[in-house]
Amino acid sequence: MTGTLFSFGHGYSAQEVSRLLKPMGWRVLGTTRDPAQSPALKASGAEPVVWPGQTPDLSGVTHLLISTAPNAHGDPVLAALRDEIAARASQFKWVGYLSTTAVYGDHQGDWVDEKTPPAPTAERGRWRVRAESQWQDIPGLPTHIFRLAGIYGPGRGPFSKLKRVGMRRIIKPGQVFSRIHVADIAQVLVASMAAPNPGAIYNVCDDEPVPPQDVIAYAAELQGLPLPPAVPFEEADLTPMARSFYNENKRVRNDRIKDELGVTLRYPNYRVGLESLMQDE
Repeated sequence: MTGTLFSFGHGYSAQEVSRLLKPMGWRVLGTTRDPAQSPALKASGAEPVVWPGQTPDLSGVTHLLISTAPNAHGDPVLAALRDEIAARASQFKWVGYLSTTAVYGDHQGDWVDEKTPPAPTAERGRWRVRAESQWQDIPGLPTHIFRLAGIYGPGRGPFSKLKRVGMRRIIKPGQVFSRIHVADIAQVLVASMAAPNPGAIYNVCDDEPVPPQDVIAYAAELQGLPLPPAVPFEEADLTPMARSFYNENKRVRNDRIKDELGVTLRYPNYRVGLESLMQDE
C-alpha cells in the first residue's frame, strides 16, 4: 500500500501517521498555520504547506486526513475547499476525519459504542457532530470518522502534568475517562487506509477507562514523586473547559478497530503506556 496523503492540520497525531507512512514509500503533505513548525513537519516525513496561506494542491492526492479543529460553523477545511474536494471525490481512495468521543456526551459511566447516537453536552462536542456531518454529506467521498479519546504520548500526558506547580488529583466519585496512545492512533489510521470502508465510524481508545486520579498516581509512582494532593471536584478551581470534561462520564468500547481492522493495541491500558514512556524518557 502506497499513495499520497494530504493532511490538514498536521499536528501531534498526524505527524505520528507520517512517521509510519514515509518508510513505506508514501508522499505526505501536511499543513501548518505557523511556518516555525515546518521543521517538525519535515522531521515527521511530511512536506510542509503553510495554510491558510499557500493554496493546497490536491492534484495527485489519493488520501486525505483532517485533524483541524472545528468552530461554530463547522469544519474550516470545508469552509475553504468544499467545492474542490466534492469535485475530486472520486479521486480519493480514503478520507479520514479525526473527531472526538465528546460527541457521545454524558452516559453516567455506562458503555458507548459506534452505534450510540451522538448527544453532546459541551459546545466542542456539538461542533464535532456538525463537522462530522459536513464530511459525511459530500456525495461519493470515501469518508471515515475516527472518534478519539484523550490523547497521550511522548511529550504529552501525566508526566508533563506532574511538573506543574500546584498539581492536584481531582476526585469525582464514579468519574472515568478513556484515553489512547498516539502510536495506536497512527496504527489504526494506517490499518483503515489499507482496508477502506467508506462511511465507517471507529472509536479509538484503549481497553480500560479509568478514573483520572489513578493515572496521575501511577505516573507519580513511576517517577518516584510524591502523590499529588487530592481535591474534591466541587472544590477544585477548574477552567470552564476543564470542568466540562468532568461533566461527561462514559466508558468507550473499541471492539470495531480490533474486529474490523485487525488492530492489536500496543498500549492497551495506561499502565503499559506510561511504563513505555518512562523507559523512553
